[in-house]
Amino acid sequence: MNVAVAKNETGRALSDAFAIARNRLPGTGKVADIRQRAFEAYERAGLPHRRIEDWKYTDLRMMMREILPSAAEPDAAALKRAGAALKLHAIAGVRRLVLVDGVFAPKLSETDNLERGLRVRTLREVLETGDTALHAQLFAPDSSDSMVALNSAMMTDGLVIEVADGAVLTQPLHIVHIAGGASPAAIFTRSMLRIGGTVHATLVESYIPADGANAYQVHDSLIVAIGDGARLDHVRLIEDGREAFNISSSVVTLGANAHFNTFGMTSGSNVSRYQTVIAFAGEGSRVETNGVNLLNGRQHADTTLFLDHAVPNCASREIFRSVVDDRGHSVFQGRIIVRPKAQKTDAKMMTRALLLSDEAEADNKPELEIFADDVTCGHGATTGALDESLLFYLRARGLSEKEAQALLIQAFVGEAIESIANDALRELAISAAERWLEARG
Repeated sequence: MNVAVAKNETGRALSDAFAIARNRLPGTGKVADIRQRAFEAYERAGLPHRRIEDWKYTDLRMMMREILPSAAEPDAAALKRAGAALKLHAIAGVRRLVLVDGVFAPKLSETDNLERGLRVRTLREVLETGDTALHAQLFAPDSSDSMVALNSAMMTDGLVIEVADGAVLTQPLHIVHIAGGASPAAIFTRSMLRIGGTVHATLVESYIPADGANAYQVHDSLIVAIGDGARLDHVRLIEDGREAFNISSSVVTLGANAHFNTFGMTSGSNVSRYQTVIAFAGEGSRVETNGVNLLNGRQHADTTLFLDHAVPNCASREIFRSVVDDRGHSVFQGRIIVRPKAQKTDAKMMTRALLLSDEAEADNKPELEIFADDVTCGHGATTGALDESLLFYLRARGLSEKEAQALLIQAFVGEAIESIANDALRELAISAAERWLEARG
C-alpha cells in the first residue's frame, strides 16, 4: 500500500511539473499535441519495472522511484562550473558542441567556420519552425517505451546536425552533456544526426558533471540516419557523477552499403541504461557495436541492444565486456532479429564479464530470432574471475597484486577498445579505463 501511495504522489508531482513546463517547452501547435500524447503514454505505463521483459534487470520503480523536476536554464554560475569541467575533459582536434543542464551553451561551443555541407542547429530552433518533415523524424522513436515517451514529452534542447551528400568533415563532432546545477534536477535532451551519402563522420558523446552536481538525472535520446555508402564512427563515454542516473536511448537507421562503428564505455553514474535500436534499411551494410562497463561500489549499468536485419547481405558484430567489482551489477541484453527477406545475413555477438568480488553480479542475455534460412549467426556469453595462474605469473615477476590485476583487466577490455578507429579517441577511452583502475582500492 505504501508503494502505491508513493507512486500516486510521484505521478501527481510529475503531472504538475509537465503542466508548468508545457508552455515553456519549445514547439507549439502539432508539436505541443505530440508532447501531450507522449506524456499521456508515459502516465499510462509509469516507470519501467521488472515485469517488463526488456527492463527485468533494471527496475526503475525500485531504483529511481521518481522523476526529478526539470532543470532550470543554466545561470552564469552553472555555466562557469560547466566551463571548468569542460577543461578537465577537453579533447584536441574536435568540434565541441556543449549542452549544460539540457540547454545549448553557445559560448562554450565551437560553431564558427563550419565545413561546407555541415549544418548545426539547436533542437529548440528546429521545433519552433514549421519544418513538419523534420519534426516527424525527431518524434520518430517508438513511444511504447515509457522512458522514450517521457523524453518526447519533456525534451528541452539538443542538437540537430545535418551533413550533406559528399561533404568532407575535417573534425570529429563532440557533443558534451554537462550537469551544471548544484541542486538535484532532471535533464531532458534529444539530438539528431543525419549523414548524407558517401560521408565519413565521427561523433563523440560525453556525459560529465560539473563541480557540485551529484544527484541529477539524465534523460537523453539520439536519432541517427546514415546515408548510402556513408560511415559513422560513434564513441560514447559515460562519466556522470556517482549519484546520478543516466537513461539514454538511440535509434540508428542505415542506408545501403553504410558502415556504423560504435563504442561505449560506462564508468560513472549510480544507475545507467543505454538502449539502442539499429535498423538495416539498405543492403550491403555493416555494424560493429562494442562496449565496456567498468563498475564498482553499488553501480548498476544496463546496455540493451536490438539489431534489426530487415534486408539481405548485411553483417553485424557485437563485442561487450564488463568488469565488475564490489557490489556492482552489469547487464547486457543483445537481441538480433533476422527477418524473412534478410538472406545472407552474417551476425555474431559475444559478451564476457569479469567479476572481481564475490558480491559482484553480471547478467548477460544474448538472443537470436531468425526467420531466414540462408544466414550465418551465432552468440556466446561467459562470466568468470581473474585467472589465478596469470596473476601468480605476473606477481612472480615483481608486480604488485593491484598492478597485476590492472594489467589483466586492461587486456580483457582491450579487444572492445581497439575497435575505435580514431587514435586520439582510442587513447581517450584507454585513459578513462586507467582512471577507473587507479581509483580502485
